[in-house]
Amino acid sequence: MKIAVVGTGYVGLVVGACLAESGNDVICVDKDEAKVKALRRGKIPIFEPGLEELVRRNKTEGRLTFTTVLGKAVKASQIIFIAVGTPQGEDGSADLQHVLAVARDVGRAMDGYRVIVNKSTVPVGTADKVRDIIRRETQHPFSVVSNPEFLKQGAAVDDFMKPDRVVIGADDSRGADLMVALHKPFTRTGARIMVMDCASAELSKYASNALLATKISFMNEIANVCDRFGADVDQVRQAVGADKRIGPSFLFPGVGYGGSCFPKDVTALVRFSADKDYDFKILKAVETVNQLQKRVLVSKISQHFGGKLKGKTIAIWGLAFKPKTDDMREAPAIPIIEALLAKGAKVQAFDPEAMRVARGLFGSKITFASRSYDALKGADALAVVTEWHEFREPDFARMRKLLKAPVIFDGRNIYEREPMRAQGFTYYSIGR
Repeated sequence: MKIAVVGTGYVGLVVGACLAESGNDVICVDKDEAKVKALRRGKIPIFEPGLEELVRRNKTEGRLTFTTVLGKAVKASQIIFIAVGTPQGEDGSADLQHVLAVARDVGRAMDGYRVIVNKSTVPVGTADKVRDIIRRETQHPFSVVSNPEFLKQGAAVDDFMKPDRVVIGADDSRGADLMVALHKPFTRTGARIMVMDCASAELSKYASNALLATKISFMNEIANVCDRFGADVDQVRQAVGADKRIGPSFLFPGVGYGGSCFPKDVTALVRFSADKDYDFKILKAVETVNQLQKRVLVSKISQHFGGKLKGKTIAIWGLAFKPKTDDMREAPAIPIIEALLAKGAKVQAFDPEAMRVARGLFGSKITFASRSYDALKGADALAVVTEWHEFREPDFARMRKLLKAPVIFDGRNIYEREPMRAQGFTYYSIGR
């Protein structure tokens, strides 16, 4: 099929590359000329395992091209994906200005029937707004489809190529049939293609992310209770996760969730529910718990040092909001570092992929180590904030020598308590 993807951010680039990988001719559109030039050279602006190889291969094969000219891409394509950003507004709602601007420009460029697909995460009712805007710009027939993405950063390519399910929201059969045909190659192993109305499809993305965020915040609350009663949250988690009605996923306690999806989507769902006079009390609590959880590690550090952090040096392992990404949007590391600095501490940080992004956020306020062990030199303690695999089995003897004192604050529970204490570490974790 002939496809255009408008927006070459995280979602758009993954969608474009994966659709090209299955044999489609894909034109990716972005107004950022420098980004387009870099993509034409095979250089991608984000870190996502497997994506750079996918882009380069399909670009070489001629199935994936990049342009800044939207009109040309629309005329050359039958299906147009809108994958531009929906940043959070000051009131917590999703800002649709970019989505609606693209819809207007697509309508003006159309010269025949097209399927316009909302791939961006958008509030319920956006498909109707897109349809109204396009209708004002063209006399040609078209279909508007909602096709929410369910891509996990760090595993996005696999998630697209081997999805759990494909959700297609459509209010006419012509657009729905084309979208089903487009996605069939990705569902040969049995994943369901679910066709529904646009409003239900739009809400399904928010409901999924909000439920996962709720599981995380709930388990963080349980971990805090465990700390007070001397219980072990790992044992509690395993017992809870063994219940088939609940399952083991997203039950790991830590320092809160971050990223581009959970915080924004939870807030947006609360906001657009309020627009219909519904007070989403549970999700308000989820948000509150998550913000408080980002302070838990700092509280443990402060208590250990008797509230006197001025002049102390804290090493930080992990800056990205999760492993296998360089994304620091809403990352717990940010408020943790800010709180340590506010208390007079010095910070020496390392992350395998997010150092460039972190430098843009903190500049010279903290020290950036070139390697993980370098961050430990002369530090009074180590705080593990992101559970990168390379942090799981480090050289503990080397760590003891580099640290001023063998103190570790494990914000992701990646180490076992007794072995750490047996090796001479003063060890703190979450809920254990």
